[in-house]
Amino acid sequence: MPRRARKHAISGIYHVMLRGINCQQILEDKEDNLKFLQILKECKLKCGYKIMAYCLMGNHIHILIKEESMPLGEVIKRISIRFVYWYNTKYQRVGHLFQDRFKSEAVDDETYLFTVIRYIHQNPVKAGMCKNPGDYPYSSFREYLWQQNLVDIDYVEQFISRKTVVKTSNEYVAEECMEIQKTRT
Repeated sequence: MPRRARKHAISGIYHVMLRGINCQQILEDKEDNLKFLQILKECKLKCGYKIMAYCLMGNHIHILIKEESMPLGEVIKRISIRFVYWYNTKYQRVGHLFQDRFKSEAVDDETYLFTVIRYIHQNPVKAGMCKNPGDYPYSSFREYLWQQNLVDIDYVEQFISRKTVVKTSNEYVAEECMEIQKTRT
C-alpha cells in the first residue's frame, strides 16, 4: 500500500515528530540531547529553516519548523541521518533508530500555531518529567524566558508575543496535537 502524501502547509510551518523505533529511548543522556540540538542548529544554518519550538522527550522529539529554501522532507532527512550516524557510533549499534518516517501536520493559522507551541512546551509537564515547563532543560521554553539560541523568536513574535508564549505555556491546557498513539499498529 503506498504512503499517504503529507498535507502541504500553505504557511510552510509544520509540527514534526520523530519517534524511536519500538518506542525506545533515542536520547539516553545529556550528551545525546545536546548532540541532537547541535545537529539541529548546524542543519538550520545549511538548510535555511526557522524553528519556533522544540522539545526532546527521550523516546520522541517535537519540532515546530518553517521550511524555507529546502523542502521539509530533505531537512528532516539531513537531521535524522546525522543524528542516527552519531548515535549508532556512540552506542556501537547498527540499523534504524526512528520508527517509520517522521510524522508531521500542517500549521496554517495563528491560533493553531499558538496551540502547538504551548503543547510542545507542556509536553514534559504532562509526562510527569517536571512541574513547570521552565524546569525542563531540553525544550525551547527557556529560550522564550531568557536567551534565544535556536528558536527564531523574532519570527514567532509576528504572530504571538514572547510574553504570551511564556504565560500560556505555564497554564495547563488539556489539548492534543499529533498525540503519540498508545497502541501499536
